[in-house]
This record gives sequence, C-alpha cells and structure tokens, in this order.
Amino acid sequence: MSRGSVLALLLSAALAAGPLAPATAAPATDLSRAVVDSTMRRHSPTTLGGWAYTQGLYLHGQYLVYKRTGDRRYLDYIRAWTDRFVNSAGEMSIRFDNLDAMRAGTLLIVLHAETGDPRYKRAADRIRGAFTSYPRTGDGGMWHNAAPGSTGFVGQLWADGVYMAQPFLAMYGKAYGDETYAYTEALDNLAVYFRHLNAPNGLLFHAYDEQGDTSWSQNPAKRSGEHWARAIGWFGMAAVDLLDILPADHPRRGELIGYARHLAQGFARYQDRDTGRWFQVVDKAADPRNWTETSASAMYTYLLSKGVRQGYLDRRYLVNAQRGYRGVLAKVVLDARGVADVQDIVEGTGVGNAEYYYQRKRITNDPHGLGAFLIMNEQLAHGR
Repeated sequence: MSRGSVLALLLSAALAAGPLAPATAAPATDLSRAVVDSTMRRHSPTTLGGWAYTQGLYLHGQYLVYKRTGDRRYLDYIRAWTDRFVNSAGEMSIRFDNLDAMRAGTLLIVLHAETGDPRYKRAADRIRGAFTSYPRTGDGGMWHNAAPGSTGFVGQLWADGVYMAQPFLAMYGKAYGDETYAYTEALDNLAVYFRHLNAPNGLLFHAYDEQGDTSWSQNPAKRSGEHWARAIGWFGMAAVDLLDILPADHPRRGELIGYARHLAQGFARYQDRDTGRWFQVVDKAADPRNWTETSASAMYTYLLSKGVRQGYLDRRYLVNAQRGYRGVLAKVVLDARGVADVQDIVEGTGVGNAEYYYQRKRITNDPHGLGAFLIMNEQLAHGR
C-alpha cells in the first residue's frame, strides 16, 4: 500500500461515520500511538532536544497517551528525557527567567506523582520559586522574557506565554497545597493578557508592549497588528486546561469560560470551509500567500471539542470541531509500516507583520505540531 493510502482509508471511514457523537468518529488506527511510536523511533530521549517548551508540549501529549494506554515505554521515555536535566539532588542548571522555560516543568509534577521520587518535587520547587520575583508589567502581566540581555522583551506580553507558565503554576498549586497563590496568579495573568490582546472579531492579537517602543506596538493600544494562529491557540488551551485544575466551585471559573466562548466565536467565523483548518494569519484567508497551519488547527479543534463536552460551549460548535478534526487528520500521513508524519507545522515564530508570518517555514514533525496533535487526538478520539 502506497504512502498516504492508509490515511485515505481512515479518513473515508471517519467521514462516513457522520457528526461527532460523544466519542468522535475516530479512525480505526490509534493515531496517537502511531505518532508517539514514530517519534520514539526517530529520536532517543537524548536526541529529542533540550529543555524547551516544544519538547515539554510534545512529552505532555505523550504522557496523555501513556495514561490512556498504560504503555510503560512511554513513561520511561519521558523520565529518561527529564533525567538529562535533573540531577540526583533535584538540581537543574536551567535558568527560569523566561516563560518558555517553565512549560516542561509540568513533567516534573507528573513524574513526582508517578514515581514518588522527591528530586522531581525539588526541581519543581525551583521553578515555583522563580515566580515570586519574576518581572511583571504595571498591571501584573508576566513578561514573555526577562532573561539578562533580553532588553527587547521588557514589558512585552505574548499570547503564547500564558500556556508556558500558568498551567504549570496551577498544577503545582493543586499538587502541593499552594492553591491560593497559584490560582490567583494564573488567573490574574490570563485576565491581564486577555484585556490587552482581545479583539472584537473573537480572536486575539499576538503581543502587547507596555513601553510601546517596538516597531509593531507604536499605536494607542501598544499591541501588534495581526492575529497569528498558534499564539491564539496557546491562550485557548491554557484557559480550558486551567478549568480542569480549578475546583468546580471556584468563583473565577466564569472568566475562563468567557475566554473560551470569545475564541469559539472567532474560530467558527474564520474556519476554512474547504479544509476545516485555520490559516496562519487567521483572518486573512483571501491572501494567496497565507496557508493553513496544523498545530493551531489542532489547538482550536481541541478547545471547541473539549469546551462542548465540558459544557462551556454551545453544542453547535461540535460541527466546527468535526471539520477541524478531519482537517488535521488530512495532515497526518501514515506509510504502509504505520510510521506517521504530521505535516505543515509552522516553525517557532516571533512577532511581526503579515508577510513575516506567511514566510515562516512549514515543517514536518515539528514538536509544536506533534504535541498539539496528541492533545487534540486524545480529546477527540478518546475523550481524554
């Protein structure tokens, strides 16, 4: 069977199955396992990459697959990767002076819970300690990057950043009795970011600069001018993931649900009718230089599906989730051996104009897309 023909059969079955129903019409092949097995075949824990949010995102997705399947190889791989950075005393040489560095810290919390090894808790404590003195804007938003020498990031809030830091903080608070600080700080940051970045069309702008001295922030709102797809996806995933962590009676749950509803309106409005995916610059589908991007499409599909299942969103958004799921599946190619490739994932991206976003490289099997796919697929295909 030729490359891609396996996926064509799977897609035909999914399309014939009709609308999402509470368990989504998923392909017969376990695509989550296919993506994890293929990634583990390509990369050992040593070659997967350094301590970074991208690896943290992917391995979080792999952990979800482990929790469903019980396949110990998946957890052992996560632990082997993490142990490259945590010594026997729980010490790490990583600098936690930027939000991106904190994302992989969620693995420390789950490994401590899975193994009971106290060194993971000690390492997580160090990340938690960084929040106390982390630089913030005048209204309390954590800077995207506060590393020495990164003066160009002073006072900047990127929509990406909330997913990098706030779910870790909330997870830590719930796991270790630090809920009062952790929940308040996480919710305050989403509120500050949303206030600066939300747009009337149901989307978010990519970034805000308190100083207003960057090329993209010299306007009254001091924010960038484009709706970059993945930045919005990061924010949306942070909101729904925090809803999983907060107690059911927490008085501020409504804020997070409000963010999800705001985004759901935008996602439904700008979803591409032909592919079911979303464009790199979300609201500029008519520009021939624009293209549909896989990681953001997976993130949007995840928010829509999970939001409906959890009762945060109206059921009408199931149609959009179904279209999105099929659109993302079309970017997953299986060969005859079952080896999976996830295509058209945009590389790591800063803040810029529309042309900058259009010209970013499209990568196959970039961890941004692998992780987003696993998170989405565990929700859509397996109800996780």
